[in-house]
Amino acid sequence: MRELGLNTVCEEAACPNIGECWTKKHATVMILGDVCTRACAFCNVKTGMPRAVDPMEPLNVATAAAKMGLEHIVITSVDRDDLPDGGAGHFVKVIKALRDLTPNTTIEILTPDFRNKMEAAVESIVDAGPDVYNHNLETVPRLYPTIRPGARYYASLRLLEQVKRHDPRIFTKSGIMLGLGEERLEVHQVMDDMRSAQIDFLTMGQYLQPTPKHAKVIDFVTPKAFEAYGSIARAKGFLQVAASPLTRSSYHAGDDFRQMRAARDEQLSKLAQKAEAQA
Repeated sequence: MRELGLNTVCEEAACPNIGECWTKKHATVMILGDVCTRACAFCNVKTGMPRAVDPMEPLNVATAAAKMGLEHIVITSVDRDDLPDGGAGHFVKVIKALRDLTPNTTIEILTPDFRNKMEAAVESIVDAGPDVYNHNLETVPRLYPTIRPGARYYASLRLLEQVKRHDPRIFTKSGIMLGLGEERLEVHQVMDDMRSAQIDFLTMGQYLQPTPKHAKVIDFVTPKAFEAYGSIARAKGFLQVAASPLTRSSYHAGDDFRQMRAARDEQLSKLAQKAEAQA
């Protein structure tokens, strides 16, 4: 990472799991620089005017993945509202470089919402063929004005719907933070909205305040409550659910991807058997 000048969201977002993940050689690469054009109330990434995009970054990401022998890689980015395509073209270049240099690595991307340029951005990225497309809703709709003021809840849902419409084979994933003052029934409604958008994988974790300037923690949700939310989510039909205080978007992402793929294969096998029996 250091040799190739790559950024990680593990460091920039002050993730509590960095020790465990880096010991296992798991890292989430953050492309398009380390300065974000948004200022979300929960996020520790720097805000301001970003530098120019590094044209060598796609090759450097692929080189790092090949050198580390990664089976699964997670690629995320800052918001780049300053770019005409929001940075979508750079995601495409990174995916293509990974496919060329390390074709056996499965690719998970975690993108911003590409505000006002979503359709073209999503279409180009989906065409590049990532294995998992993640975009986090972050919180319940009522809290968006204070927690995620630069984004729109239903626009984020539409983004994930569009991924499935364009290529149903790609797994979709989204996550929310708990402890920001959301109500239980609001969380259940978010789950229903996600399933309506055919999202396959839900992650739920405890929000932690990165600095005194950020949004305050309203509640510390108990492990038992996370377990209950997880059970409800599975009952609603998600292929994969990760719900615990330390769950983050890319925590155990490789293992979760393999389990999710196995769950879909099992689901498809059952459907095939049922169709054969009816025939």
